Amino acid sequence: MSVFRTKSIEQSIADTDEPEYQLKKSLTALDLTVFGVGVVIGAGIFTLTGRVAHEMTGPGIVISFVVAAVCCALAAMCYAEFASTVPVSGSAYTFSYASLGEVFAWIIGWDLILEMFLGASVVAQGWSAYLGVLLGKFGIALPEFLAYGASPFSETKGFDLMAILLIIALGVLITVGIKESLRVNMVLVGVKLFIVLFVIVAGLMFVNPANYTPFIPDSVPSAASEGFSWTQPLIQWLTGAAPAAFGWSGVFAGAALVFFAYIGFDVVATTAEETRNPQRDLPIGIIASLIICTVLYCAVALVVVGMVNYADIDPSAALANAFAHHGQGWMATLISAGAVAGLTTVVLTLMIGATRIIFAMSRDNLLPVGLARVHPKYRTPWRISIVVTMACLIFAGLTPIGMLEEMVNIGTLSAFILVSLAVVVLRRKRPDLPRAFKVPFSPVLPILSALICFYLTLNLSLETWVRFLVWMALGFLIYAAYGYRNARLATGKALPHDIQQAMAEGVVRPDDQR
Repeated sequence: MSVFRTKSIEQSIADTDEPEYQLKKSLTALDLTVFGVGVVIGAGIFTLTGRVAHEMTGPGIVISFVVAAVCCALAAMCYAEFASTVPVSGSAYTFSYASLGEVFAWIIGWDLILEMFLGASVVAQGWSAYLGVLLGKFGIALPEFLAYGASPFSETKGFDLMAILLIIALGVLITVGIKESLRVNMVLVGVKLFIVLFVIVAGLMFVNPANYTPFIPDSVPSAASEGFSWTQPLIQWLTGAAPAAFGWSGVFAGAALVFFAYIGFDVVATTAEETRNPQRDLPIGIIASLIICTVLYCAVALVVVGMVNYADIDPSAALANAFAHHGQGWMATLISAGAVAGLTTVVLTLMIGATRIIFAMSRDNLLPVGLARVHPKYRTPWRISIVVTMACLIFAGLTPIGMLEEMVNIGTLSAFILVSLAVVVLRRKRPDLPRAFKVPFSPVLPILSALICFYLTLNLSLETWVRFLVWMALGFLIYAAYGYRNARLATGKALPHDIQQAMAEGVVRPDDQR
């Protein structure tokens, strides 16, 4: 009985060869790249770009994207080494259970629940913003207390009705069961890529070079600079620096926020068991999708801040409103429609991911195994689906804009830190394992990855850190009270028959943590 007990890597790999748990190997490097781009491009680029440029960085947001991309690239190499060494679905949760031990697997699983819950909620809010712009083009306007930005905790008292309705609709879908096809996924990825490329190409016609000066605006005291403020970055509180916006401190603080735009590339690692040649194709899919998204993000950021001076950018639906600013209503309508279509699939993917994380932890009995009970008709983990739907509904409909992104980021950065360190640990514990892809200059780069991720967390606000610590404390209480004693590694108990049957039928993947 130890919090550092691990699942055997050999056993994890052997489990994938059991006929009732075996998944069809059909994915190629191209499929994985398309999948990665489809998941990554979401609300981060459609909504976060304008708000961060307007409030924190100015045109320097391009540098923020590059800094965040470097952080993700280092973490991506760590994911690629793990995925090619342990080609089992499950991403960070599986990797940490095999290397660092159960308590760290719990921490990462708990972090990923936070990422998926809040990630789906943030994207739903972005979806609501673009739907509002689209409806406005047809003369339909929701009351302010039901529109994007309304919250019991904001100036506009109310709730985001459209985000709530989207979550409910998708919650019903994931409960009754969904058969996703690669063809549909590629079409929807194509829609989002078309919109992003359209913004880049069409926006060049309206770029004013004067808007790039100054590229990094001078640092100015933030609105919260008088006395102590919970909204100041942790690093400013630790160093005693006055809260400020813009300047280089704003660029790095912006990097900690736009990091949200890259979240999702790690989901490629969950397809390990369905990849024809995981040792070769997984690293290609992970790194290629990240490179493509980085180039697109920097190009979009350059165009948007070139079209509209950063001080005049509309933080809500920034891409569409940049064209509306130049009187191009039809372009704004096209962008809004494409964003609504594309963001729907991102919310759906994240909600499915949340159900799979909880299912995996329930399967290991780190959470009550009863949560993983499947519906007798639909053969889905319906109890978990209801929990996920209710949580996302509350967060998306009632939380003020801007609060959730930082919580998603700190949860994901924490997972990246542990994965980076786990690479070093597994190299020392199991040097005998064949590794088709190795992080170069190990252990230097994995440790550098962990340090950069940690530095970005220091640029998040004090209130974000407090909320995160409360979330983690709650997680440790649950693990101490239930998971530690009831984990299957401790008890050896078999799964209930209905859950085994659902896994055998392929309704839920044996090791699909995402």
